[in-house]
Amino acid sequence: MKKIGYILIFLLSTLTFAQNNQLFDDANGLYNDANYTEALEKYKTIFDSGEHSAELYFNMANAHYKLNHIAPSIYYYEKALLLKPHDKDIQNNIAFARNMTVDAIDSVPEVGISKLIKNVTNMMSFDAWAKTSVILVLFFVMLFIVYYFTNSTSKKRFTFLTSNVSLLLAIVSLVFAFHKFKLVKNNQPAIVFAQETKIKSEPNLRSAEAFVLHEGTKVQVLDTISNWKKIKLSDGKTGWITDDDIKMLKTF
Repeated sequence: MKKIGYILIFLLSTLTFAQNNQLFDDANGLYNDANYTEALEKYKTIFDSGEHSAELYFNMANAHYKLNHIAPSIYYYEKALLLKPHDKDIQNNIAFARNMTVDAIDSVPEVGISKLIKNVTNMMSFDAWAKTSVILVLFFVMLFIVYYFTNSTSKKRFTFLTSNVSLLLAIVSLVFAFHKFKLVKNNQPAIVFAQETKIKSEPNLRSAEAFVLHEGTKVQVLDTISNWKKIKLSDGKTGWITDDDIKMLKTF
């Protein structure tokens, strides 16, 4: 019975994949003919089936951009970038979409040691840092064994030195691995979807207005209380916004 179930799942998956490919081709044809609304409907059908890819998000963003939908176009470009952060086409198109936004927010540049640590941390993923640490620990163990059993003074000196360097680098890699995990965990971007929204100083409607944001602005979510989210802008400003006015990017 299990085999039959697996076969049915495989057949359904194959059928869905084939249907989505056909829908994707049809949507691209409609897009090329400037039928952006119809193309978007077909892209959404693929999206609703559970498929998530940079190509799908990119094409959905392009259709929204052609229809002057500011927030949705930036939202889907950003989602595409999460999957393909170095794609030049996505980077170029999102730059055009961002030009449609109202809010001009400066970024506070990172300097000094914090910038250096962040740049080094982002050189590899969490998994890569963790694997590097494990490899270096194994290298340390092998060198220590050689050190323990060798009788040569020069070999002992060399293996002792290199084993300790390996252990030190393993610890450093582990520290970077945990720092990368923390950066990824704390990175909770969202896009403002409300045409205009008043950001509050506290998570309630009675609190004072901190500032105003408009659709398409990217924010970082720091905290959640009930139906309010604490956000931070790239210039360092913080405030509270209602859940209904933003959409989180890391929801797939």
